[in-house]
Amino acid sequence: MVTTGPKITVIGAGSLFFGRQAIWQMVHSPHLNTGTLALVDTDIDRLRKLERLAKMVVANEGVSLRIETNTDRREVLGGSDFVVLSFAKDTVHYRGLDTTISEKYGIRMCSGDTIGPGGVFRAMRELPHILDCARDIEELCPDAWVINYINPSAVNGMALKRFAPSLKSFGLCDSLHMPHVKRAYAERAGIIGADENLTPEQDQRFDLRIAGVNHFTWVLKAEYDGKDVISEIGEAIGRRAATETDGGDKGAKAINNDAIGYQLFQMFDKVPACVAHTKEYVRYWQGHGITEGNIPQLAIWETEARYARHREMWEQIDNFISGATPIADYMKTFGPDHATDIIEAMVGGLNKPFYINTRNDGAVTNMADDAYLELLCDIDMDGPRPRAVGEMPRGIRAMQEIVLDTHELTAEAVANGDRALLRRALLVDPLTNSISDTEALIDELLDAERDIIPQHWFGGSGAVRAAG
Repeated sequence: MVTTGPKITVIGAGSLFFGRQAIWQMVHSPHLNTGTLALVDTDIDRLRKLERLAKMVVANEGVSLRIETNTDRREVLGGSDFVVLSFAKDTVHYRGLDTTISEKYGIRMCSGDTIGPGGVFRAMRELPHILDCARDIEELCPDAWVINYINPSAVNGMALKRFAPSLKSFGLCDSLHMPHVKRAYAERAGIIGADENLTPEQDQRFDLRIAGVNHFTWVLKAEYDGKDVISEIGEAIGRRAATETDGGDKGAKAINNDAIGYQLFQMFDKVPACVAHTKEYVRYWQGHGITEGNIPQLAIWETEARYARHREMWEQIDNFISGATPIADYMKTFGPDHATDIIEAMVGGLNKPFYINTRNDGAVTNMADDAYLELLCDIDMDGPRPRAVGEMPRGIRAMQEIVLDTHELTAEAVANGDRALLRRALLVDPLTNSISDTEALIDELLDAERDIIPQHWFGGSGAVRAAG
């Protein structure tokens, strides 16, 4: 089969939060469905399922998309125009260890994948493999765009920029997927109703700017026809807080989000854009106060509930493959994925803005140009170009800088296998309370995750060698 569209290689295709939607977008888009989708995963059973599913969807929709699969990324990287990194080995299990062990030392994490000990140790598990991938990409498809979809997004993105500088790379997080996030804030501002979408004219009149470190982003500007509507957004969140539930099937990440978001709005006069994560970037709901507040301490990441969600996702895939659910329903079940949505815009020159993790380059005027931030960007095949934001407000900026330093130290510690820098990263981290507790926590997590952490952390050989 001769293909004319781009070749997109997904390393970690068994990632259920990405793989299903990527197939949808690759089949749906005329800019992509004449190209190649190469699926890579080390789990052969999952890879075979995704391959069969993708080929069934392609055949049903009658497009010419070519599907390749391999357990060895080196076999399919050649000729790639885009490489999406979307892997995490046994992440539910290890995030469970991160959060339960950290709780013993007074650190509560509802997600534990980007900040606190959970973020640091997830980087220790994933970043060495990311840098290995970078070396293969440098060799086999050096002109490809590398899109990091693995948390901690900022840590891994910083590391790619620093240790694989010859590669073209940026990072993504689906929490600010456009245009959905803009529609949500338009509704809260009273611009549109609950069941409405922004018209093109309303979209032009609504100027929304969100910025910050990934998972710690804030609505810094929201104007409709030149009128500031941040207060309307904040008060809408306050009204929602009055009827808030306990998170339901969305678990710990969803509990008290509106109440917490409203308190942060009252403190800083800006609206946090990713409360499900932002609430564990600050110390206010860690449970250390002696005066009882009206919002309880953070709930802890729930391992078993996550396993159940993953089982349900695989059952959904099995039902499509077996025919229990008609394959014709696939394209009605899913929708655009953030990464492939952006790839489509780049390839097709669609002039759509997206929130992307990349260098600041002057967008936030009172932060360094090389600060790795999530920013609204124009993007084409030349890469992302952040739109101007203005100043990051004092107070919020101070917290942003601490998080950036923690992430920088983490990236450097992991890339160089440096125990002293690892300790320093956790001592700088905003959730740390005690030097001795931090040292004990490092030892306990290293011991608990000995089977997946690189062996040089235990005195073995094979320290991480940075790409570039």
